[in-house]
Amino acid sequence: MIEISSVSKSFGKKKAVDSLSLKLEDGKVYGLLGPNGAGKSTTLKMLVGILSPDKGEISIDRFSIEKDPLEAKRHLAFVPDSPDIFLGMKGREYLSFLASVYEIKPEVAKERILRYSELYHMKDSLEEPLLSYSHGMRQKIHLIGALLHDPKNWILDEPMTGLDPEATFETKKLMKDQAEQGKCVLYSTHVLDVAEKICDEVAIIKEGKLIFFGSLSELQQKEEEKNMNLESLFLEITSK
Repeated sequence: MIEISSVSKSFGKKKAVDSLSLKLEDGKVYGLLGPNGAGKSTTLKMLVGILSPDKGEISIDRFSIEKDPLEAKRHLAFVPDSPDIFLGMKGREYLSFLASVYEIKPEVAKERILRYSELYHMKDSLEEPLLSYSHGMRQKIHLIGALLHDPKNWILDEPMTGLDPEATFETKKLMKDQAEQGKCVLYSTHVLDVAEKICDEVAIIKEGKLIFFGSLSELQQKEEEKNMNLESLFLEITSK
């Protein structure tokens, strides 16, 4: 479960996130939507402790990301919007490093690395450096790494960018599977037709402020238009 309570973040005079409050329950996939510059990535980076909020509180499974960061981070996994990190490591080195950070038993780590690397067709590339990977391959290795410690909360920033159709399909399936196991999945995206298919609820933000939070049917009811898809409703609500 993820709780965001009256969180704000500014960069100079620009307020990137403005008094944002959300409560994300276990067992659901949530989409974080908004135009470019709406504050999506800033919100996610505050959730995982990369950025500190100027005001407000954030908790992961009731552990404060500010006051108890190590315990909070044990309960989450994050896939950033850029996979261009740890490029000097080989694929297996990177995954083994993450397994050691999360204190995963060696036999469990070995099984999960094999399972997910086969799922994403990365098994034969694990001995190569991340620097030699394509963008899509780097994205896959970070998705694998985020699943190794079986996180209770999976937070993803534009996770499908650069993925081939098969990897995109598997990622969407994994997100739904995680929610069905009683976990919380939050991801930001610009691909609204995908969000419409896999999200139980969406949070739409504009200029750092929450302008809608709920299901597609609730959004349709709010806009008094039962036949509009998520893309049309999103354009309608963000243009107001």
